[in-house]
Amino acid sequence: MGITPSVPQRRQRGGGRDPIWQTPEMLIEIETAWSLSGYLLVCFSAGYFIHDTVDIVVSHQARASWEYLVHHVMAMGAFFSGIFWSRFVGGGVLTLLVEVSNIFLTIRMMMKINNAQHLLFYQVNKYVNLVMYFLFRLAPQAYLTHFFLRYGGQRTLGTFLLGILLMLDVMILIYFSRLLRSDFCPKRVPSQQLKDKFLTE
Repeated sequence: MGITPSVPQRRQRGGGRDPIWQTPEMLIEIETAWSLSGYLLVCFSAGYFIHDTVDIVVSHQARASWEYLVHHVMAMGAFFSGIFWSRFVGGGVLTLLVEVSNIFLTIRMMMKINNAQHLLFYQVNKYVNLVMYFLFRLAPQAYLTHFFLRYGGQRTLGTFLLGILLMLDVMILIYFSRLLRSDFCPKRVPSQQLKDKFLTE
């Protein structure tokens, strides 16, 4: 007996080869919905996290980047449920909406590295970044947490994923507080912390 469902079963749950915008049920039927594009996206993302983890360890940056390593390990644990058991693929796709927010966070980081905080573009991006963080990080995490709370107290894959999700919730809230302190309450940030741009900002 295989660990993954047959192709007909998969197509009944999702859209087969359809992209996510043509299979909105993946964002509702988080556990059972399946599509080829969503599955490949989860596989590609898991591969990225594996590659980045190996790169951090090989380049001897594990101590400085331990937060990223913790995040990557938790993300890989969650994505593997979709890869090997074809369950919660929709949840994996939903968590990857965070990459939309990462576009503006990366712009922000690059401008801070180049000391361009005085530019109007930085000020505009600061507020856009805040909105994107809420829409594509906080809101999806809250939705997923609400969904997975139904597995509380059960010894299931959903309970395991709930544990990972709660830890990610804590990390995202910590990063959000750092973002607010850095961009909207700069006087409260000690000057020596400004060097730690990747982790504290």
